[in-house]
Amino acid sequence: MAKYLVIVESPAKVKTIKKFLGENYTVTASNGHVRDLPKSQLGIDVEHDYEPKYITIRGKGDILANLRKEVKKADKIYLATDPDREGEAISWHLYMALKLENKKVYRITFNEITKNAVKESLKNAREINMDLVDAQQARRALDRMVGYRISPLLWAKVKRGLSAGRVQSVALRIICDREDEINNFIPEEYWTLDASLFVEGEKKPLIAKYYGTKDGKINITSREELDKIVAELKNTEFKISEVKKGERIKKAPLPFTTSTLQQEASKVLNFSTQKTMRLAQQLYEGIDIKGSGTVGVITYLRTDSTRVSAEAEVMAEKYIEKNYGKDYVSAPAEGKNSGQKIQDAHEAIRPTDLDRTPAQLKDSLSRDQFRLYQLIFRRFTASRMAPARYETTSVKIDAGEHRFTVAASKVVFEGFMSVYTEEDDKEESNTLIRGIDTASKLTLDELLTKQHFTQPAPHYTEASLVRALEELGIGRPSTYAPTITTILARRYIVKENKNLYVTELGEVVNNMMKEAFPSIVDVNFTANMEALLDGVEEGKVNWKTVISNFYPDLDEAVKKAEKELQEVQIQDEVSDEVCELCGRNMVIKYGPHGRFLACPGFPECRNTKPYYEKIGVACPKCGKDIVLKKTKKGRKYYGCIDNPECDFMVWQRPSNVKCERCGSLMLYKGNKLVCSNESCGFVTSVPKDEAQ
Repeated sequence: MAKYLVIVESPAKVKTIKKFLGENYTVTASNGHVRDLPKSQLGIDVEHDYEPKYITIRGKGDILANLRKEVKKADKIYLATDPDREGEAISWHLYMALKLENKKVYRITFNEITKNAVKESLKNAREINMDLVDAQQARRALDRMVGYRISPLLWAKVKRGLSAGRVQSVALRIICDREDEINNFIPEEYWTLDASLFVEGEKKPLIAKYYGTKDGKINITSREELDKIVAELKNTEFKISEVKKGERIKKAPLPFTTSTLQQEASKVLNFSTQKTMRLAQQLYEGIDIKGSGTVGVITYLRTDSTRVSAEAEVMAEKYIEKNYGKDYVSAPAEGKNSGQKIQDAHEAIRPTDLDRTPAQLKDSLSRDQFRLYQLIFRRFTASRMAPARYETTSVKIDAGEHRFTVAASKVVFEGFMSVYTEEDDKEESNTLIRGIDTASKLTLDELLTKQHFTQPAPHYTEASLVRALEELGIGRPSTYAPTITTILARRYIVKENKNLYVTELGEVVNNMMKEAFPSIVDVNFTANMEALLDGVEEGKVNWKTVISNFYPDLDEAVKKAEKELQEVQIQDEVSDEVCELCGRNMVIKYGPHGRFLACPGFPECRNTKPYYEKIGVACPKCGKDIVLKKTKKGRKYYGCIDNPECDFMVWQRPSNVKCERCGSLMLYKGNKLVCSNESCGFVTSVPKDEAQ
C-alpha cells in the first residue's frame, strides 16, 4: 500500500510522475485551483482587514473528496504544484481545503518532468513559501477589485458584457496610444542617392551610398537639395580614399524566457501567444515517445530567467562538440538580468535532453508541437555556441567635396548561426570586388535617386505588444497571453495580418478609463504595482498593506465616476433611411460589431442593414458620399458608399480641402492636413472652419 501521496496540478503529469516514483507513491491531480474568490461578489472584506473569502470552486467537490480519501491513507503528503507563485498558492489552498495541519506535508518543485528532477525534488522538500502565496493573493485581490468595481460601471455607461482589468486596461491603452501616434504622424520627405561605379578590370558595377561631405553626414530632404548635389557631381572624378578591413563578432542569442518564446513563435511560426503557451504546456507536461513512455521534453514554461543549470551546460557542450566540433562550443555564457525581478530560481526554457532531437521526436509530436520544440531546441543549442565572426570591409569614395561609402561583410565563421538565425542575421547584399584598394580606378556608370517618406511607428503585433509590456514592467510572463486573449475576445481590438487595431468599442472603453480611472491605465502606476508585488514575494512588503493602500482610492474614483461619467449615447437613433420592406424610418442600433440599421417594426419586420455614417465629403472617383465603414473584423476606414462599384478607400478621415500641388483629397492627421497622394507629400494646417 502506498505510504506517500504526491499532488500535482495537471492530470497529464500523473502517469509520467507515477512511473518515475514507483509503488510506494500515489500520484493524483488537483486540476488547477480548488478554491477561489466567489463569482457572485467582490469576495474581499474591505471592512475587516481586506480578508479574502475563499470558497470551493464549483465542480471541484468530487476532486477534493477523492483527495481527502487519499490523504487519510498517506503517511507523508508532497504538494508538487507548478514552481511559481500561482503554483505555491494552489499548494496553500490544497493545504487549507484538505485540512492538512496535523499531517506531514512537504512542498516540492521541479523545473522539468524528468526522473532525475522529480527524485531530486523529494530530497529538497521544503515548507510552503508564504511570501509567494501572499504575492499571489495580493495580485488576485487587486485584479478582483479592479474587475468587479469598474466592469459594472462600463455595463451601466456603455453596454453589458464589457470588462476592465488591471493589466488588460493598460494593454488596451498602450495599443490606443500607438494608434493615435500613427494617425497623427506627418510623413517627412527624404531622398537617397546611390552611385553605380565601374571598377577597372571588373564586369559588375559597385553600388556606393551617398554619405555627405568629408566634414560630416548630410540628409537630403528635398528635390532641390538633391538636384544641387547631382549638378555638383557632374564631370567630377570618383576616387577611393580609404579601404578598411575589420572583424565583427555577433553573439549567440540568449535561451528563451516566456516572453521571448512568445515573441519569436509569433514572428517565425505565426502562433498567437495563447497557442504558444498551450503547446509549451503540452511539451512540458509530457509527450508519449515510442519506447520511452511519457516524458516532459522541455523545462517549465513560465520564467523570466535566462539562467541555465550546470548539468544543462555540460549536456549542451557534449552535444555541440559531438555534432559540430570543439570550435563551436562557447565559453559558459552569463545569463542576462536587466535588473527586473526574476521569478525565483527558474531556468530558461530549454529541452530536457538534447539527445532527443526534433528529428527523433517528429513522429511523436503534432505538427505544431514539433515546430515549437524545434524552435526551442535550436535556440537553446545556439545559446551555448560560439559567436559568429564576420569579415567587414568599408570603403570611402570621394567625388570633389562629396563622399560616398560602401560597406560589406562576409561570414568567416558561422558559429551559432549554423543552428539558428534571426531575421536581422542576413548578410548585406553588397559583394565587394576582392582586390579593391585606393589605387583602383573608378568610372561613374549612373546616379540612382529615389524619393522616400518617413514612416510612423508600426501597429502593435502580439509579439511587439508582449515586448512592450515586458519592457514597461507590466504584468508577468504568465499574464501576457490571457491579457491579449481577453481584449481580443471583448472586441476592444482586432487582429488583421498579425497587426492589432483598436475598434470603436475599444476607443470608447479606453477614453472612459482614461477619464475616470487615470491611475488604473497609467503605465508607471501599474509598473510600480508590479514592483510592490515583487516586494511581497521577497518578504519585504505586507500584502494587505498593498491592497489597503490601493482600494480606498479606487472606491472613491468609482463613486465619482458613477455620478459624473456621461453615458455613451448608444440608444436607438432614428435615421433618414427608409425600410424597403415596410416603409418605416430605420433606427441606428449598437451591436457587438458596432452600429447597424434595424427596422423599428421588430419582431413583425426583421429587416437590418449596415449603417454608414456620412462625413460630408464627396468621393473623388464618382462623386457619391464617402462614409465611415469597418472591415469585417471591426477596423475603421473611409470608403465610397457605392462600393463595390467604386473602390475608393482611405484609412484617414478625408477633408473637403483639395491639395494645392496636385488636386488630390487632403486627409486629417492630428492638427494637419496631408495629401492623400503619397508621392506628393504636401502638408498644411487645418483651416479653422474645417476643424473636425
